[in-house]
Amino acid sequence: MKKYSMIKRSASYTWLICIASFVQAQKLLYTAPLGVQAYTFRKSFPVNVAAALDTIRFMGFTEIEGGGGPIPPGEFKKLCDARGISIPSIGVSYEFLNKYPDSLAFMAKQLGSAYVMCAWIPHKNGVLTYEDAAKAVNDFNRIGEYLNKQGIIFCYHAHGYEFQPYENGTLLDYIIKNTNPKYVSFEMDIFWIQFGGGDPVALLKKYGDRWKLMHLKDMKKDAKKDLTGLTGPENDVPLGTGQIDIPAILKEANKIGIKHFFIEDESNHVNTQVPQSITYLKSLTY
Repeated sequence: MKKYSMIKRSASYTWLICIASFVQAQKLLYTAPLGVQAYTFRKSFPVNVAAALDTIRFMGFTEIEGGGGPIPPGEFKKLCDARGISIPSIGVSYEFLNKYPDSLAFMAKQLGSAYVMCAWIPHKNGVLTYEDAAKAVNDFNRIGEYLNKQGIIFCYHAHGYEFQPYENGTLLDYIIKNTNPKYVSFEMDIFWIQFGGGDPVALLKKYGDRWKLMHLKDMKKDAKKDLTGLTGPENDVPLGTGQIDIPAILKEANKIGIKHFFIEDESNHVNTQVPQSITYLKSLTY
């Protein structure tokens, strides 16, 4: 009987080891809070902000990037707080960034946002020039320093048109190398990086913790790429169904310590595609 008991305990111990090994092997790849870019619900917010936030929370999101549009920041913050949604980052235009840095800092503080991002550098005829990039570098360094003194981190969101050749690299390389790391960080939109001909994983490895935020989206497998930073909504597909290597990107993003990821869906099928993207994201393991 004693021998049987020992065998039983040994078998139980072995089984526990197997279970532990399986759990370890199934370690989740995505463990950050579930975030969404407000632009995903661009058709819903103008109709009813509260209802849009209800949908966002129902889907499981606990973070949002973006403000409340016409709703005052304080009121939008209360609506988000009531639903358990935080606002770690907001986006603003290049013009607003330059003209109203004081108002921007005040708005970010009202929303409780630690990050402010800008996603577009003005340029003509669809081509970013060195002069455009050089002006942006100066503006970003100046405004980034101001926001830093306010306790806010400025990020530039690359949009794909920055891959114009420059010296031994691209204008994106020029922008990253010539902005002050103390004052200027970056948000990687994996769709637009790949659309412009870049390699998201390689750029994460190359510039490390300069990347602070990330937009998660996928690109139709046969989408035609160019340097315009513009494409049709039909090329935005659910995560895991397109050409972008999401697992490889997330592994590198985790290594460098990115803490905030925002699903952004620019398609015309948000209500079906977003839940599909969430399911895929939660299914990923190492």
